[in-house]
Amino acid sequence: MAKTSAEYLRDIVSAPVYRAAKHTPIETMDGLSERIHNRVLVKREDLQPVHSFKLRGAFNRMSQLVGCPGVITASAGNHAQGVALSGRELGLRSVIVMPVTTPSIKVNAVRGFGGEVILHGENFDAAQAKAKELSQLEGLEYVPPFDDEAVIAGQGTIGLEIFQSGPVDRVFVPVGGGGLAAGVAVLLKELNPEIKVIGVEPEESACLTAALEAGEPVTLDHVSLFAEGVAVKTIGAETFRLCRDHLDEVITVSSDEISAAIKDLFDDNRAVAEPAGATSLAGLKKYVATHDIHDETLVNILSGANLNFHTLRYISERAELGEGGEGIFAVSIPEEQGAFLRFCQVLDGRMVTEFNYRVDERSGGQDTDH
Repeated sequence: MAKTSAEYLRDIVSAPVYRAAKHTPIETMDGLSERIHNRVLVKREDLQPVHSFKLRGAFNRMSQLVGCPGVITASAGNHAQGVALSGRELGLRSVIVMPVTTPSIKVNAVRGFGGEVILHGENFDAAQAKAKELSQLEGLEYVPPFDDEAVIAGQGTIGLEIFQSGPVDRVFVPVGGGGLAAGVAVLLKELNPEIKVIGVEPEESACLTAALEAGEPVTLDHVSLFAEGVAVKTIGAETFRLCRDHLDEVITVSSDEISAAIKDLFDDNRAVAEPAGATSLAGLKKYVATHDIHDETLVNILSGANLNFHTLRYISERAELGEGGEGIFAVSIPEEQGAFLRFCQVLDGRMVTEFNYRVDERSGGQDTDH
């Protein structure tokens, strides 16, 4: 029988997550608040010991294990660190299967917390299949990253902290497998149904949106790895049930919008979010713009900050596009005097900040700039 919302409330309130996790601060984003005419708050889960909210659910699940030789899980990185640190705190062996595409900063962090890393597969789903296979072969307890009642309850403690911080109107939550969104939504709706909870997914990894349209969890053909922390092909069965019943809306955002949100978090709070970590803020900004929201208190969850440094260059380039402040165009112009001037005139006074060109050899001998 499915667990009721009241039972989840009980489990969230009693979850022993603070043996390993922190009660993280909620900060005001002053610059963005002024710009969009709402009070914008950010829940700083990047300040957890593993720089991600995932520690909460992992520790809550593993604290309930008795007499097992160890645990195994699959993760793109953040859940892996939560399991590894929880294993160290609880004296349990932890084995983590991670996709080969996982950023090295996450792999190294897992090993630093004492976890045994196995790199396998191109995405989470392939890693998960391998982890479940090894669970049977080695007798290890599988710790799901999201589709588990104890994991959901652990993540729900974030919602409790948001509720205790003071009145809020809307809370924006990133959605990957759905554990965070499910836990936060069920907690807030139990305590105050008037608070609106909005799930946010990347456009190219929108497994919840697809499931809602189909009426049941479905498997996406592929997912974008830009926000690899929420790059899940299939939402969990239990997380889908809770998200369907308790989220008010689900919206999607582009990679450019996420990049712009990362810049906002840095500008206002000097936080360096990973793409998955800034997904909810991207959704908040898009929602405000499309729904004409004013003078409300809006919370976004900065869910993680495990970012490879070299990714920042790409994010920086895309952030201006996400804000609509700069565009990148590929055009063909003839190799002749005055061509670039005519191109600038077509732009009708818009500034050209950078111009690169190359010769097109396909032009039949006539040089063409790009």
